[in-house]
Amino acid sequence: MTEYTSQKDLKEMVNKIMSKSPELESIFFVGCGASFSELYGATYFLKQNAHKLKVQSIQANEFNYARPNLADKTAVVVVASLSGTTKESVNAVSNAKKWGCQTVALTHLADSPLTKDADFTIVHAFFEDYASKAAKQKDALGFAVEILEAVEGFNQYQKMLDGLKVVDSITNFAADNVKESAKDFGEKYKNEKTIFILASGPNFGVGYSTANFIFMEMQWIASPILDSGEYFHGPFELTVKDAPYLLFMSDGKTRHLDARALEFFQKFDAKYTVIDAKDFWLDSKIDSEVVDYFDPLVLTGAMRVYAEELSKARKHPLSKRRYMWKLENY
Repeated sequence: MTEYTSQKDLKEMVNKIMSKSPELESIFFVGCGASFSELYGATYFLKQNAHKLKVQSIQANEFNYARPNLADKTAVVVVASLSGTTKESVNAVSNAKKWGCQTVALTHLADSPLTKDADFTIVHAFFEDYASKAAKQKDALGFAVEILEAVEGFNQYQKMLDGLKVVDSITNFAADNVKESAKDFGEKYKNEKTIFILASGPNFGVGYSTANFIFMEMQWIASPILDSGEYFHGPFELTVKDAPYLLFMSDGKTRHLDARALEFFQKFDAKYTVIDAKDFWLDSKIDSEVVDYFDPLVLTGAMRVYAEELSKARKHPLSKRRYMWKLENY
């Protein structure tokens, strides 16, 4: 049985990183595709809370071909790949190592090529339940929490640890309770050729992942991803009667941005669906000061159910592809 990396393991890992690089100044989150989008929440958390620690999220091949100046001995680089075989991500670990960075592989497979040049490996779940679909995000966030605490201290540290302990049960609860609404969603949107997605704050990564990988990659549905705040600065011109939208609604600080977009959908009779983090009782189990950072994990689990029902309604399996896994060098 695979042993997945625990929060205690992450803390020990960070302690080792700090002992090797007490001058640590920056952290990079690197990946491709869905793995790249799943690092968004950890990046957002650090950008919101760090005073000194510099943080960047960068696509793996951009990292390889356009080395950031901060990628040196004062940096730790976390590279994610579910299978651990994505060549751009494997190369990113090797390059980071060559540039003097400490390297962390974040993967489902402990002995995959991604781990070959990595100083440390985080092994996450994926297939066990709906919460495991967000396990990569959870481990990236847990690692970010430990890095921030170690480098400069964080006054909400215990609240984040408490949230990490309960978020899996909340995510599975959410997935169990959206099955009927997910079926309705599948029927409602099965013939759409385009679905616009809106999200804000830490949930933008979930929106990006849903647009690019669930809708475009897995269902061949065109799907622009819009920031809820930016929606009113151009994109709202396309909101007309029955224009199709999916809105991920925050349970935290940026909820007003999402609510404003929802009001506009209603005003102009758009065809919309809302997946609202507040429906899943996060605020009763996770402190309101940090609940934002757990929204993406719960929404990821819920959205997986929506994706499954959409694929059934369209008679288009989530595994069906035109090009991926079929063409070499792409």
